[in-house]
Amino acid sequence: MDYETAKLRAKELRDRLNYYSRKYYVDDDPVVEDREYDMLQRELLEIETQYPDLVAPDSPTARVGGAADGMFEPVPHPVRMESLQDAFSEEELCDFDRRVRESVPAAQYVVEPKIDGLSVSLEYENGVFVRGSTRGDGDVGEDVTANLRTVRAIPLRLAESVPYIEVRGEVYMPKAAFADLVTAQEETGDKPFKNPRNAAAGSLRQKNPQITASRKLDIFVFNIQRIEGVELHGHRQSLDYLRTLGFRTIPDYVRVDTIEQAIGRIREIGRLRGTLPYDIDGAVLKVDDFDSRTLLGSTAKYPKWAIAFKYPPEEKQTTLIDVEVAVGRTGVLTPTAILDPVLLAGTTVGRATLHNQDFITERDIRIGDTVTVRKAGDIIPEVVKVNAHAPDSVPYLLPQTCPSCGSDVLREADEAAVRCVNPECPAQLLCNLIHFCSRGGMDIEGFGESVLEKLVENGFLHTAADLYRLDAQSIQTIEGFREKSAANLLDAAERSKENGLEKLLAAFGIRHVGEKGAKLLAAHFGTMEAIQAASVEEIAAIDGFGGVMAQSVYDFFALPGTADLIDRLRESGVQMRAVQTVEDQRFAGLTFVLTGTLPTMTRAEASQIIERLGGKAASSVSKKTSYILAGEDAGSKLQKAQTLGVPILTEAEFLRMCEQE
Repeated sequence: MDYETAKLRAKELRDRLNYYSRKYYVDDDPVVEDREYDMLQRELLEIETQYPDLVAPDSPTARVGGAADGMFEPVPHPVRMESLQDAFSEEELCDFDRRVRESVPAAQYVVEPKIDGLSVSLEYENGVFVRGSTRGDGDVGEDVTANLRTVRAIPLRLAESVPYIEVRGEVYMPKAAFADLVTAQEETGDKPFKNPRNAAAGSLRQKNPQITASRKLDIFVFNIQRIEGVELHGHRQSLDYLRTLGFRTIPDYVRVDTIEQAIGRIREIGRLRGTLPYDIDGAVLKVDDFDSRTLLGSTAKYPKWAIAFKYPPEEKQTTLIDVEVAVGRTGVLTPTAILDPVLLAGTTVGRATLHNQDFITERDIRIGDTVTVRKAGDIIPEVVKVNAHAPDSVPYLLPQTCPSCGSDVLREADEAAVRCVNPECPAQLLCNLIHFCSRGGMDIEGFGESVLEKLVENGFLHTAADLYRLDAQSIQTIEGFREKSAANLLDAAERSKENGLEKLLAAFGIRHVGEKGAKLLAAHFGTMEAIQAASVEEIAAIDGFGGVMAQSVYDFFALPGTADLIDRLRESGVQMRAVQTVEDQRFAGLTFVLTGTLPTMTRAEASQIIERLGGKAASSVSKKTSYILAGEDAGSKLQKAQTLGVPILTEAEFLRMCEQE
C-alpha cells in the first residue's frame, strides 16, 4: 500500500473505530461485533507500523479502553490498567512465546479464561473496601463505588487486614441473568442489550445503585495492581493469596512450562466455552514470575509478558421454517424464528429471537429463508443474516391484531415495539393483576403472585374487576386457604375500595404514568369521569406532565376495554374520587428535590411525607427548588443545587422541619 492510499485508509479506520468505541463504551450501544472491531484495529496498527508518521493523537491504537463521560467522578490509576495484545491464531501464540524466551528462556505461563465483562479496580485500606472504579482509558477511570457495593461477590472486608491493596477484576453478567434481562427488555419493548459485556457495562454505570443491584452482576478478580505489607513473587501465588483474602478469583487458572502445554489448555477452555455459566471471549496467557515481567516490560499500549487469544464466534447455516409471535406480559408482540434444528456452541438450537419488526425488515427475513444463526454472547440464538430467500417468499410483517385477544395492536412513532394495549388481554392478565394488587397499586394485602396465579388458573379472575366479586368458597379451593384466610382476603379487597382515585390510576399501569403521575392526574381532575372526558391538551396542561404521558393517558381511556373495566369496578363500589391525604399545609408552596441514599428512610418514604405536609417532591433542580434533601453519594443534583444556592438539608434537619408544630 503506497503512502497516500495508507493515509486515506488510516483516517477512515480511525473515524470508524472511534465511532464504534464511543457507541460501545459511552452510549452502551455497540454497532459492530467485537471481532470486526479487532480486525479493523489490527489493520490500522499495521498501517501505523509501516508509516509511523500516520499515528494521530486520536488513534484508537493508543487507547486502552473507553473514556469517562463525566457521569461519575474521575479516578486516576497510579498503576496503569493496561489492555492486552490480541492473538487470533496459534501461530501468533508461538511468536509471542519466542519473543518472551529471548529474554526469559525458562519462562512459565499461567493460562486462564478471559471473562467477557467490564474491567474494574477495587481498593482496600486495612482490609476494608474503600473505592471501586472502572478502567476508563487505563490512566483515568470513573468512581462507581456505590454500584460495586451491590455486587455480592465483592468482599466489603477482607479476611486479613492488609494495610493497602488494589486489585483488578472483571465485572460480568452471568448467562442466566443476561437471558432474563433481555427477555424482560423485549417484553417491555425496551431495546435489549446485545451481549453480556454490554449489559454489565450498562448496569455498572447506572446513576441509581438499586438498578445495578437488580441486574445480578458478578465478578472475578485476576490481578493485584498494588499491595503494601505483603511480598509476592508470581501470578499463581498472587491468585492463591487473593483467594485466602476472600476474593472470587478467575477460575481454572493453570501454570504450564511450555507453549505447547499452553495451547493445549487454551483449546480445552475453548471446548468448555459453551458449557460455562458465564461468557468468555478468549483465554489469557501470562508470564508467571513478577521479576521476569519487569524485565520484559511493556510497549506504549500492551504488556510484553501477556497476550489474549480470541476465539472466533461460531455461526451455522439453517432454514427458517416459521415465525411464532408471543404476547409478553406488557403486551409487546415478540417474534421468534422456528428453525430447522442445528448444533451451535454446544447445544441444539431450534428457535432464535427476531427482536422486533425493524430487525426483521432491516435483514429482509422471510419464512423459508436460508439463514445464518449464532448465539449473541454465546447465549441467546439470533439470526445474523439471510443467505437466500425461498422461492415465492414475501416480506414478513407482524400481525395487525393481537394473537391472544384479537384487539388491534399499536406501534408508537418513537418505539420499535408493537404492542397490544387492551387492558383485558388474557396474555397480560396475571401481570396486570399482580401490579393492580401491589403496594404501588391498590395495595390489596394477601393477593400475591402465587394466589393470583391459582385464581386465574381456576377461572375465577378474568379482569381486575373480578377481585371484588370473589367469594369465600372460590378462595377456599386454593390449597392452604381456609375460612379465616379467605375472609382476610375478602376484607383486604373490601378495604381497598376506599383507596381513592390516585391509587386506582396507579393500579391500572398506564404506560409512562407511575405513582407520581397518577397522583398529579387525580389531584388535577378529581374524578374518574373528568379524566375519561378530558382531551389530550387538557391532560398535557397538568404541571409535571408531558406530551407523551398525556397521549398515553388519553389512549388508555379511549379503549373500549378500559371503559368496561371502569364500569365493572364502579358497580363493585370502588372509590373513583381523589382522596385528600394532606395532613397540614406547613410545606405548602415548597418544592423539594431528593438525592443520594438517606440514612433511615427511602426517598419514596420521604416524598410521601413531603406530600402529606402539602409540599411537592420534584425530580430535577431548578431556581424554583425550595430545598434539596441530600443523602450519601449525592451526585449532580447536589452540585447543581450548590451552584444555584438552593438550601441543602440533611435527613435530621428535614425530620426536625416535619416535627415542628
